[in-house]
Amino acid sequence: MNSYIILKHLHMTLVALSATGFVLRGRWMLRGSPLLQHRLTKILPHIIDTCLLASGIALAVTIGASPMAQPWLMAKLIGLVAYIVLGTIALKRGPTLAIRATAMMAALVCLSWMASVAITKSPAGFWGSIF
Repeated sequence: MNSYIILKHLHMTLVALSATGFVLRGRWMLRGSPLLQHRLTKILPHIIDTCLLASGIALAVTIGASPMAQPWLMAKLIGLVAYIVLGTIALKRGPTLAIRATAMMAALVCLSWMASVAITKSPAGFWGSIF
């Protein structure tokens, strides 16, 4: 099996783990669960997300893609920044539950869009088929 396929499957697995963890932490946030403050809950997402970013960089290097040359890759990076900001608002910085819940939903839309960009290799992602 070549390194591209291995990296691609590793990356997709890490995306699934990261998204699942985000949804779970969002659910705990909405319910006010003390599990959100557990040490593992605070450490594991950083480990998974660091590995996810590293696998994404390794994939880009493997296929010779540059964000400056590939608009879809630049779109994913911009989406990643938006996802991180929205996720931080949803899980930590939102002053009210309503703001946190709204940021959570927006972060999930952003995550879905980033996945659609990866699949379509188009900066528009799923928005391209809607408009």
